[in-house]
Amino acid sequence: MSQILERSDKIFELHAALCQTLANPVRLRILGLLREGEMSVNEIARRLGVPQANISQHLSVLRERNIVTTRREGVTINYKIGFPKIIKACDLVREVLFEQMAQSGQLMQRFGKAAK
Repeated sequence: MSQILERSDKIFELHAALCQTLANPVRLRILGLLREGEMSVNEIARRLGVPQANISQHLSVLRERNIVTTRREGVTINYKIGFPKIIKACDLVREVLFEQMAQSGQLMQRFGKAAK
């Protein structure tokens, strides 16, 4: 039983590490762009309006976690989503966020009317 719990703890640690990797607005924006297809670091930087060096750092983190993969084309390195399910996971989290926002907005409207 102890080994099962230890393995379970390790899975939770890995899950948390993946979530921490995704817990950055710039990285989420990068993934949002890459859902359109492969792009170079320069294209990503230009489209996001973020310095290329900053984008490179974020891509390095995403690549370490295998969230993005690369393909070399001459001197250009193109990035793409490593696991398409990560986009589905991000979409699901966003749906939850929108539902929470809608619910809290309704609660605020009701609370505001009751306070008057």
